[in-house]
Amino acid sequence: MDYRDSADELEFRHRLRKWLVENNPGLPAASTDDAYWRRAAQWHRSLYQAGFFGMRWPSSVGGFDLPDSYELIVDEELAAAGAPPKPGDGYLIHALLTHGGEELKQRFVPGLISGQQRWCQGFSEPEAGSDLASLRTTAVVDGDEYVIRGHKVWTSHSEDADWCLVLARTEPQAAKHKGISAFIMDMHQPAVQQRPLQLMNGVANEFGQLFIDGARVPVDNLVGAPGDGWAIAMTTLNSERDPRSLGFFARYRKLVLDQVAAMSRHGGHASRRERENLAWAFVQTEMLRVHVQRRMGERHDPDLGVGSVDKLLMTWVEEAVGHAACDLARSGSFDGDGTWLSSYLYSRSQSVMGGTSEIQKNLIANRLLGLGAAG
Repeated sequence: MDYRDSADELEFRHRLRKWLVENNPGLPAASTDDAYWRRAAQWHRSLYQAGFFGMRWPSSVGGFDLPDSYELIVDEELAAAGAPPKPGDGYLIHALLTHGGEELKQRFVPGLISGQQRWCQGFSEPEAGSDLASLRTTAVVDGDEYVIRGHKVWTSHSEDADWCLVLARTEPQAAKHKGISAFIMDMHQPAVQQRPLQLMNGVANEFGQLFIDGARVPVDNLVGAPGDGWAIAMTTLNSERDPRSLGFFARYRKLVLDQVAAMSRHGGHASRRERENLAWAFVQTEMLRVHVQRRMGERHDPDLGVGSVDKLLMTWVEEAVGHAACDLARSGSFDGDGTWLSSYLYSRSQSVMGGTSEIQKNLIANRLLGLGAAG
């Protein structure tokens, strides 16, 4: 496959590069500072208004109907400019487009793509993380509404969210993976209480927990049919691991380039170990870039577990970048504001969030390699 830009792609790349000269917000590395999360919504809207977010989504819901290669160009140019990565809302958009009815899609997806409405994902619970099907949140019909009660945790961006794609059990007597439904819940109601969760790197704006005590959701805000929740959850999680959804390559490359720049500012004085770890982090980010580039030209059934390979690679790369950052932090010369230590601390969570590495390996073994079939 020829990975070089077409004439149209090259023009798009140059236009984005020129725009970034004047519009780079200069935010700190993603997930290492509350300032990033406080201004993430503004960055989302700026990208969209300039024509640089929502490239692959249909124009009927506010997207730009462009090939996947444009998503990669955005990631590459954001990283090269040291700008924040694009917002990671693609998995929610994909879930609503796949399972929502036409009226629901027209009501909610344009605001999600444009960043005019902020969203969070209410899946995990205190005793239902990797074993998501054990969730206990309930939704009971009351006239033309559902009444939802439960407790969600590790809810990304819940502090600023207008809406939440929430999973709740609608048929308590059904089998574990059955009887779960998905709803679009208004976050601005007294029955929904959000409390921030402070991470060990100090960030308090990324995750929260939701206490839902009688939240009301119109029947029209049910996504799909009653009982479709597990299928919707799998679509969401598989898309969350897709390289087109998160722009994670840009985030890791930004961190590596920032580390290289910090080392250069100090005259290149670093130990052999620090240099080797940083070089390995750079190699890992390049490996991920090439992998993402190849994946953009492929089409796979998401249920085959290909996204689990993406997730494992993403985990290994973030941990390599975090390990290099930790070395720079330990040296005492490069980490005046704590950025590198914060990056390292955050990187340790990557093997858990979005599905643990153990779960991903099981999915790869069963769905891609067929190792579970003989059992």
